[in-house]
Amino acid sequence: MTKLSVNINKIATLRNARGGNVPNLIQVAKDVQKFGAQGITIHPRPDERHIRYQDAYDLKPIVSTEYNIEGNPMDNFMQLVLEIKPTQVTLVPDAVGAITSNAGWDTVKHKDYLKEIISEFKRNGIRTSVFVDPTLKMIQGAAEIGTDRIELYTEEFAKQYSMGKKEAIKPYTDCAILANKLNLGINAGHDLSLENIAFFKENIPSLLEVSIGHALICEALYDGLEKVISEYLKKLS
Repeated sequence: MTKLSVNINKIATLRNARGGNVPNLIQVAKDVQKFGAQGITIHPRPDERHIRYQDAYDLKPIVSTEYNIEGNPMDNFMQLVLEIKPTQVTLVPDAVGAITSNAGWDTVKHKDYLKEIISEFKRNGIRTSVFVDPTLKMIQGAAEIGTDRIELYTEEFAKQYSMGKKEAIKPYTDCAILANKLNLGINAGHDLSLENIAFFKENIPSLLEVSIGHALICEALYDGLEKVISEYLKKLS
């Protein structure tokens, strides 16, 4: 079964919009796990516009499943991850002012930089994943930097699939086949939803984990968090 890691950034966004502690991020993380999700994902950004750095520390004793922290490995982020030691760190090259992640790493151009960062995390027993676009060159590059996994950036797939263009899955399938040959674990995320997740999983061999936040929280506004998580788990089984 492909694991479901729920990104709870949007819960923090809602909390911060009003101030105070409603909704309670810690309680939501507990409930998400109680409802069956196999992981919690957060993506703290330098301006702390949703997840605050303190949230990352507060969540550490609460996450009994897998704890995945995403972000650009700047100094503050590096310190955070090395102190918390989550199950997995996902490296994302997002700019400081980016609304959301919008590109994967160039694993060839940034080979030496990424190798150094990944080595530091692995010395501390933290599994590493690198956010990449679905191109074979980037997958090959990922294999040469020492990462444990890749996370396929799925925005383009989701966009094309919503227009009925199922052939948009092909570059992702090709990348997954190569990643498997190179002994890279495969994660995926960005705009995956109940509409497209089953088709995506069926066409990605050995998909280990998906990280879903925005769509899942939006769907839960209508159907409830427990029901939506249950539906994802059915489609990922």
